[in-house]
Amino acid sequence: MMRFPDPLIRATLIKRYKRFLADVRLEDGTEVTTHLANSGAMLGTAEPGMEVWLSPASNPERKLKWNWEMVTVDGHLVGVNTAHPNAIVAESVAAGLIAELTGYDSIRREVKYGVNSRIDLLLEAAARPKCWVEVKNVHLKRGGWAEFPDAVTTRGTKHLAELTDRVKAGERAVMLYLVQREDCGGFRPAADIDPVYARALAQATRDGVEAICYTCRLTPGGIDLGAPLLMDLTERI
Repeated sequence: MMRFPDPLIRATLIKRYKRFLADVRLEDGTEVTTHLANSGAMLGTAEPGMEVWLSPASNPERKLKWNWEMVTVDGHLVGVNTAHPNAIVAESVAAGLIAELTGYDSIRREVKYGVNSRIDLLLEAAARPKCWVEVKNVHLKRGGWAEFPDAVTTRGTKHLAELTDRVKAGERAVMLYLVQREDCGGFRPAADIDPVYARALAQATRDGVEAICYTCRLTPGGIDLGAPLLMDLTERI
C-alpha cells in the first residue's frame, strides 16, 4: 500500500539522542546523523548495534539527508516512523481493507474536534452517523504482545475522552492501533508504563468507543496493512 520512492538502505545504529536524532554507520563505514519521526521511548527498538533501515530525504536541501524508517528486531522488520500510520490507515480504508470501517462515502483527515485536537480520520456517509477514527502507532513488543504506549501519554488519554464525547453525541468513535510489525500474538495496553491510559482505554470501550488493531507487513520497499490482531483490554491495575 505505501511504497518508498527508493528502496531503503541498511545501516547500523550508533545511538539515538534528543528524541528526533540518531547517529548511524552506513555500510561503507560513513557515519551520518538521521532524522527520526518518533518521540516515544522506543523500548527494544533503539539499542546501539541494531540493524536499521534508512530512506533518503525527499528535499535535497534538507540538512539531515536520511530518515530512519525501520529496525530489525530478532529477524523481523519493525517500523519506527510515526509519520506513516495515518496515511497507511487512510489508504486502507479507501481500499476497503479494514472491514470495521467500510461503507463510508468520504474520508477527511486532520479535522478539528474536542479541545484543541484534530481527529486523524473522519468518515462520513449519508444516513449514517459520523465515524471518528484516532490512529496510534505501535512498535513496542513484550512477551509476545504488542503494547501501547511505550511512554506516558497524557495526550493519548485526552483523545480517549474526546472519542467518548463523540459516542455520547450519538456518533461513532474508533480507536485504531496500527502495529508496525508482524511478530506479535495480540495487543494489550502497557498498564505498567501508563496506568492512567490503560484505565482510560478500558473505560472508553465500556462507554462505547470501539478499539481495533491491525498489524503491518514491512519490506525495504514499502509497508502494507497486515492482519487484524486480537486485543486484551482487561484492566490489570
